[in-house]
Amino acid sequence: MAPPKRPVGTVTRGTTNPNRLRRMDRWIAEVHGPALRRAEAPVAVDLGYGAAPWTAVELLQRLRTAAPAVSVVGIEIEPARVAAAKPYEREGLTFLHGGFEVPLPHPPLLIRAANVLRQYEEGEVAAVWARLCGRLADGGLLVEGTCDEIGRRHVWVALDASGPRTVTFATRLGSLERPSDLAERLPKALIHRNVPGEPVHAFLRDFDRAWAAAAPYASLGARQRWIRAVRDLAADWPLRDGPRRWRQGEVTVEWEALAPRG
Repeated sequence: MAPPKRPVGTVTRGTTNPNRLRRMDRWIAEVHGPALRRAEAPVAVDLGYGAAPWTAVELLQRLRTAAPAVSVVGIEIEPARVAAAKPYEREGLTFLHGGFEVPLPHPPLLIRAANVLRQYEEGEVAAVWARLCGRLADGGLLVEGTCDEIGRRHVWVALDASGPRTVTFATRLGSLERPSDLAERLPKALIHRNVPGEPVHAFLRDFDRAWAAAAPYASLGARQRWIRAVRDLAADWPLRDGPRRWRQGEVTVEWEALAPRG
């Protein structure tokens, strides 16, 4: 099949800030690091990095703590942004013009798409996920999600060739009033499903209840209260991580438990 004549997708606002994606990057390095280390020349893609190249630069730095041989390719659909990023290229870091077709000669082992699908319609998400997963190398991972402007609150979906696998909620605990504050950063596939009768709404409702029940632990700090609340949540929801990640202000849930109904 001939490649598309023009990049697939539409131009995003391009808003970005240094250190914005640190929570997602650290999770990727932890969870996907073994696969990156096993590969001979692993490639990671920062898809839709925005008006400045900071997130791609930082992704390389963080992934290399887990897999020193990894290289990163920043891909942007707006040519002027690619031109502006070119001076930041160095060993292991390049920038290309492209979109959801991911114009690389060899499939990447990781595609990270943060704050890209926010402007799309919910009905478009599945097709984009399928296209991106179809570009992954064997054992590859797609991480797609949304965060606030300075990275305090972040929710992302992890997918492989078989489709979505997990949803991760991550936050700076000192900024959190209640877990449902994270609802405003749900990825496009879930943000319109935070209504009664949908699983993600029930999950956030139960999380808030566990958080309220864990209020006595607040005297020990927000981290201890979070860990207690998540431990209680695990009695009713299929969590995929443990205290080591909970201490970071994270919790990962199986996708099937939160998948939209219908």
